[in-house]
Amino acid sequence: MRELFLRIESWTTRIAMAGACAMLAIASALGVFQIVTRFVLEQPAEWSEVLIRFSLIWMVFLGIPMAFRQGAMVSVDALYRAVPAGARRVLDLVVALAALALMLIVLWWGYDYAVRGSVQTMAGLESLSMFWAYIAMPVGALFSLLGIVANYLDPRRMELETAQ
Repeated sequence: MRELFLRIESWTTRIAMAGACAMLAIASALGVFQIVTRFVLEQPAEWSEVLIRFSLIWMVFLGIPMAFRQGAMVSVDALYRAVPAGARRVLDLVVALAALALMLIVLWWGYDYAVRGSVQTMAGLESLSMFWAYIAMPVGALFSLLGIVANYLDPRRMELETAQ
């Protein structure tokens, strides 16, 4: 069962990371487009700035699960080094529970925020509801929940291992 969960988590985290990379590429391309239209063509596209913000929000929330999976998000390196080897697993559990609690709050309130914001529209893109920007919070939180549990089951301390 553990191996199946880790395989599913690996797959979902890769999907989230691919989405985060795609959002970064979209934001970069739109940034170049905005520069060309504003300063070369002198005809700024109002909608491009809104879509850049939209894609950066999605990029962040889709990138968080990878940070959790690698053990780099909730960094307690100094404490981890200070506690005895036998207590490290307890520390892992406390950190995982705290991170899970935070992501459950983000999931709950993020979804509520997205639903409440669905009546708003984006400035410059009046046909697009703000729901699609706000829903990034609960989507990222869902992916993060899997990453947190997977990191507890199969710890990867990427940040701790590379620290000097």
